[in-house]
Amino acid sequence: MGSHYNHHHHQEPSESSPEKLMALKLNTAVRNGSLETIHQLLGEGADINSKVNRGWTALHSAVQGNKEEIVRLLLAKGANPHAKRDNGATPFIIAGIIGNVKLLELFLEQGSKIDEYDNNGYTAFLEAAWHGKEEALRYLYTKGANVNFCRVVHEAKKVLGKGGETALMFAARHGHINIVRILADEMGAHVNICDNRHRNALVHAFLEYKKWGRNKEEIALFLLKCGVDVTRKDEYDKTTLILAVEKQSQDLVQAILEKGEVDVNAFDKQHKTALRVAVEKNNCEIAQMLCENGARAEIGNLIEIASTNYNAKMADLLQQYGAMASSHQPKKQCATTSRRWGDKLQDLYRKSCLMIGKLKFSMDLHFRIQENSQGGVYLGFYDGKEVAVKIFCTDAENAGREKACFEKCHTSQHLAKFCGWEERKACLYLCLSLCEQNLEEYFSTADNGAIKNNVILEALFLAVKELHGFGFGHQDLHPSNILIDFAGKVFLADFDKSRKLIDEDEKDCIIQRDLKDLERLVVYVAMRGRAQFEDLPTECPVDVDDHMEVEDLRRSLNTLDESIPLSDKLEHLIYHPYFWTKQMKYRFLRDVGNESDIKTRNTKHHNEDSEILKALNQEEHPFKDWTEKIHKEVLDCMADPFSERDKKKKNRPKKSYENCVTDLLKLIRHTGEHLKEKDEEVKSIVKEPADYFLNLFPNLTIYVYRRLYNIQYDKHFPNAQTPSQL
Repeated sequence: MGSHYNHHHHQEPSESSPEKLMALKLNTAVRNGSLETIHQLLGEGADINSKVNRGWTALHSAVQGNKEEIVRLLLAKGANPHAKRDNGATPFIIAGIIGNVKLLELFLEQGSKIDEYDNNGYTAFLEAAWHGKEEALRYLYTKGANVNFCRVVHEAKKVLGKGGETALMFAARHGHINIVRILADEMGAHVNICDNRHRNALVHAFLEYKKWGRNKEEIALFLLKCGVDVTRKDEYDKTTLILAVEKQSQDLVQAILEKGEVDVNAFDKQHKTALRVAVEKNNCEIAQMLCENGARAEIGNLIEIASTNYNAKMADLLQQYGAMASSHQPKKQCATTSRRWGDKLQDLYRKSCLMIGKLKFSMDLHFRIQENSQGGVYLGFYDGKEVAVKIFCTDAENAGREKACFEKCHTSQHLAKFCGWEERKACLYLCLSLCEQNLEEYFSTADNGAIKNNVILEALFLAVKELHGFGFGHQDLHPSNILIDFAGKVFLADFDKSRKLIDEDEKDCIIQRDLKDLERLVVYVAMRGRAQFEDLPTECPVDVDDHMEVEDLRRSLNTLDESIPLSDKLEHLIYHPYFWTKQMKYRFLRDVGNESDIKTRNTKHHNEDSEILKALNQEEHPFKDWTEKIHKEVLDCMADPFSERDKKKKNRPKKSYENCVTDLLKLIRHTGEHLKEKDEEVKSIVKEPADYFLNLFPNLTIYVYRRLYNIQYDKHFPNAQTPSQL
């Protein structure tokens, strides 16, 4: 294998090994310029090519310290002139940074390649241009350095727009006016080569690697004289004209306008024009120059911006060129769906405020819709659509959690919709579909009866089930994290405390935490928020509608069932009777009543002979007097449901119903099958059988469901395979 392989794969001695300690001492001696110590250490056997601290050899350190005598000594003692640091930098490339021509000459004699580059694509020539080393630059040019060499990066970085810069770009970026002139006038550098972000040397001159000053302004003006392309933009779509206005350089603005090649009304990614930037900068001279060259003063609320800056002169200028004061301008309108936030969204739409990428929003308290410990939630527009904007510190752990969760779950149906994100100045802005209110707010309003309890809880169960399916546990289920949109649809939100379901040992604990919170939410929703979430009773109060079904659902969340894995519990519970419609419940009771043992046996007296009779006819059950609740006309005519139809059996004695559950189910079945054959009086009493029986016996469904649970007759329950069988 060659030396390149050995360089990247040799076994480094440990930090505390004698070899490593000797290498550290040698490097220190070189940096201190101690020839005596260097000789001593080499005499004691120190490896002259050993590496420390990200690949520095003694030779690298000597070059960096510009110590010619030590460099020659080390080379004479066998130092490798082509050794590479971890970043691929050779002593020759470092000599380009230092600008020492004698060292550059020495390494070329040792076999260094004139255009060799490190892992980041930097050559000695590029480094000399970056650091303004004129003598080194001239020397390398005479030795054949490629003046137009573009910084080489690997494909992954190239895709991200990194790399491709030339020496001219680096010199322009760092304000080295003499180097720029030498490269362009004497060495023939091409001024219109672009890097991998499509930026040429003129755009680089505007970059903020070095504070803007007269040198950089001279560089930009010089490049314009050299015929540089003024139509190039930076990565934020800022034209060279906008960049010149930002620097408030009247000479540059004038020079670019004189070219007549840049659209004076072009927008950048923040939807700003050059004129708007001039107004924001309070620069009347540049603003007038732009207006005289066709800038449209009526675009945007420019007078409003000028007024905010208390700049009457600017406002007068803008009016001269067609801008209207806000009081005379027709109010701009945007199409919004939100009823609650509509007026504020219109205010935001008309307001001149910060654009961050695709996001327009303002941290004015007028637009804050929720306060939290992270930074609040604000109204905004993302890519033109109304959104709620959650603000985090970029490096906050909860920010990473929420963003990761939203990105993984973006195809969800029951979680808050993720619209996109932006990042600026250490802040992360997560943009979510805008909802009207959270569940706490909904229950506190007078008009809170539109959404039924079971609809809210079903949406919540589906949301948590969906979240678990994406591999996350919520860990903070609370009424404030349940949102309702303008159409009354319920969504789960706020995933900043979410945890990934990766570790099998922790997975059940995470899911169990969510189920425990769901258990409390069942009670909270059933009570319609009349108790604070933190002060809820353990069980559902008996005065709550559908108390028995609610309580059974609550207990089911907290009951271990060996036949159902914890991760599948919600998949099972979304088919609980609490979520059935009235027609589904009635159909279920009819189907059970149609079982042969119920339909044909003298039910109460055959309990021991039938599994279903024994399961349903308990000694203690809540329907012992059910026959007394049924209208006598209905009970009598259904005692022999065939009597009206079968005249031959007219004299057959009628069988009476007994106060057992299975006879009640038999009656329900007979009524459903034969009501149409009965007289008008009975039909007018029963009307709709589902309403009639379920109003009389609202707890019958959950009783039958619970008694048949996990025996063969649970075939009548809806499930994932047959969700619509009822």
